[in-house]
Amino acid sequence: MNNTPSMQIRRSSERGHADRGWLRSHHTFSFADYHAPDHMGFRALRVINDDHVAPARGFGMHPHQDMEIVTYVLEGELEHKDSMGNGSIIRPGEVQRMSAGTGVYHSEFNASKTAAAHLLQIWILPDRRGYEPSYEQKAFPEAERRGKLRLVASQDGREGSVTVHQDVSVFAGLLGQGEEALHELRPDRNAWVHVARGSVELNGTLLEAGDAAAIRAGGTLRLVGKDLGEVLLFDLA
Repeated sequence: MNNTPSMQIRRSSERGHADRGWLRSHHTFSFADYHAPDHMGFRALRVINDDHVAPARGFGMHPHQDMEIVTYVLEGELEHKDSMGNGSIIRPGEVQRMSAGTGVYHSEFNASKTAAAHLLQIWILPDRRGYEPSYEQKAFPEAERRGKLRLVASQDGREGSVTVHQDVSVFAGLLGQGEEALHELRPDRNAWVHVARGSVELNGTLLEAGDAAAIRAGGTLRLVGKDLGEVLLFDLA
């Protein structure tokens, strides 16, 4: 295995940006009015939106189809409702997965009337069209993510992760100063590393909040915390 994989860095400042007043969003990949032909996604990873939602505001009922939608809350609370009859509050440390499949409507609102909500909304292309819509939400306490990479989403739901209809493993880590986490990427796999908050070093390269790195063709990924970095790592076919 090549233990020093090549990386392509995507800086936070290079992302698309939208400001609707109640919603401030940064788009890692093309989304809505932001179109970047060179950044249409990475493998099956299609969207990472970094959203700040004003108190008591949010996304009204709207449709989705044939997409795996993963929501990761960083701060505040998000209230979810959908046409399958689900209703829940998503809090930091919790991961929500909604398989839109043949079609579903949902809404996401900031559950607080006083505090903003900060979240990542992630879209992953399913391995085929036409799945039955489904929903799942699980909590991953800070202790399970501190100083390590905790599996939070996978194709087979192993280790208590939520299940997605795609050959992808999603890990979440919270790395304090000097804390280290390793991930071995097989030669036939690819990875996307996204820094949600704080900062980390990835194989010696400093990544700060909103920065990301694409890694192809395997290797050892060494993450070291700098300023309490919160990281998502996508291991993709």
